[in-house]
This record gives sequence, structure tokens and C-alpha cells, in this order.
Amino acid sequence: MQVRLATIDDSEAIRRIYNVEVRSSTVTFDIVERTAADQAAWISDRSGAHVVTVAESAGAVVGFASLSPYRPRAAYSTSVEDSVYVHRDHHGRGVGRMLLGDLTERAAAHGFHAVFARIVGGHEASIGLHAAHGFEIVGHEREVGRKFGRWLDVMVMELLLGH
Repeated sequence: MQVRLATIDDSEAIRRIYNVEVRSSTVTFDIVERTAADQAAWISDRSGAHVVTVAESAGAVVGFASLSPYRPRAAYSTSVEDSVYVHRDHHGRGVGRMLLGDLTERAAAHGFHAVFARIVGGHEASIGLHAAHGFEIVGHEREVGRKFGRWLDVMVMELLLGH
């Protein structure tokens, strides 16, 4: 398995992984699936220091991760938010660990100071993954989202990169 920067050619594979979660889980708060055009634009918007990476196994994309701007105001420019998604057939195989490890290395190399993760409350696998990479819980936002007729909490985790 290898992790590499995503290209526009990875759009459809990323979209398939993501849209399953939109349709059937609360790990994303999106409620409308991405179109092919939406997905291509999302990848295009993350260039330079804000990246999208993919994990590839036997020539197939099995997961993806991204660094996105944390907030739009200039004083936040040294902080980013991460996202990690793994194809359901590849859970528990170290894909998320590889993606997040690579992502935090890229964040440090690009000079970012803080990486944030916003994780739906109760998603212990993602909380554990981030904790294993040194992230700490710094906040608990109560009932900030609503999906599938339920109120959802968000756990905010942070990793300081030491710059």
C-alpha cells in the first residue's frame, strides 16, 4: 500500500468512498451526495499546502485524506482541519493510520502549526486513530448537527506541530 497526492483522475474513486458515508453514516455532516463536478472542484480547491492524498492498494484507491483551511480569516492560516475516509472493505487494515501519519507530516512540512479534527461524537475508531497520532480532545460541541433525525455532537481534537 502506498500514500500519494491525489490527482483529478482519483475523483471518482474518492467520490464513491465519500458518498457511501453521506448516504449511510454520520461521519460526515453532508446530507447530499457529491456529483462528479462537485468532487473534481473539491480536489481542485485543495492544492499547494491544502492537499488531498489517497491510499492505493493493488492499483485501487482504498482511502483518502485532506488538509483544508480551518477558518477563512487570515489569523487562522497556520491551522488546518484534517479529514480521513477509508473504504469500508478496508477498515481495520491500517489505511487510516497511514493516511493520517502522512497527512500530519505534510502539514508540518508546509509550516502549519495546528491540525484540527472534528469528529462526530461516539465515533471511537476515529477518536482513537487521532489520539494514536498525538491529537488531544480540546472541545465537545453539543448537538451542533442533525442527520437521520438525530442531534449530533462533535468532538474537536487538536495536534500542535511545534513550529
